[in-house]
Amino acid sequence: MSTHKAPALVAAALAVVLSAPGVAAADSPSGGKDTTYYISIGDSLAAGYQPDVDRDTHVAYTDRLYAQLKRHQPGLKHIRLGCDGETSASLIKGGTCHYPNAKSQLDAALKALAQHRGHVGYVTIDIGANDILACADDKTGAMDQTCVNRAAQAIPAKLTRITRALRQAGTPGTQYAGATYYNPFLAQWLRGAAGQQTATQSVSLVKAENAAISQVYAAAGFKVADVAGAFASDDVTPVSVPGYGAVPTNVATICQLTWACTNQDPHPNPVGHEVIAGTFASVLPQINAPQAPAGYRHDPCANDPKAYGDPGRIGS
Repeated sequence: MSTHKAPALVAAALAVVLSAPGVAAADSPSGGKDTTYYISIGDSLAAGYQPDVDRDTHVAYTDRLYAQLKRHQPGLKHIRLGCDGETSASLIKGGTCHYPNAKSQLDAALKALAQHRGHVGYVTIDIGANDILACADDKTGAMDQTCVNRAAQAIPAKLTRITRALRQAGTPGTQYAGATYYNPFLAQWLRGAAGQQTATQSVSLVKAENAAISQVYAAAGFKVADVAGAFASDDVTPVSVPGYGAVPTNVATICQLTWACTNQDPHPNPVGHEVIAGTFASVLPQINAPQAPAGYRHDPCANDPKAYGDPGRIGS
């Protein structure tokens, strides 16, 4: 995911992605028969972009999920392909991030699956959020309905192509999971009457798109990581939030788990990434991780970079 409205941020984050280990770098000199791989695919959520430090970080849900998987499979290696600003189209065609000896992120993933055929245990993906975010006005938050309709039709078609290719490249032992979208437009609720209208209208839009991509994932044999449910995206029960009064639960949750209300940035904060990781973990077998709880207590450090620090880049 990316705002697509701040080229400087994207450029800075992209510089980090370009220095990230590629497919070949995921190999270990000690790799042998016991080595298995986790391939993470997606946009800036998978890459761990954080707006407070203006770069990709090690708080990504993919990193956290990898840590959980590795506890049960010590020989697991992470092939981390997430790319800031990636769309469903660019993931297929390329042009956003560079991958050694591959024309696109999908191409890199397929080559990794081929290179390590029979040894890839997990593949996860989140993609398409940027297609929809590009339809929002960065000043008012209002959505271009024509743009939204076009994206809503294009995403499932492209995701079908992506998931089928990934599935065909894997083996029966590979486990696949794809994420639904949480709804960053809910943060517009705090901007007054017009924002509340945008937030309300966005609920049905995001719900419909999640239903469509869930069908695509299921048809390709992917498990569905219900990130929308974990973020309480459809829950409009009023709750009291200090400084704002009564707001819908989904608005309070999006403020708690993302930077959308504090930095006007849609990316998950570290707490949000933890929730996403737990949601993936709950649908992937052989992980003794609890499912993400239905509600969350406010974490005063949720949007404080000093509370978490910068863990740096991933090592294999």
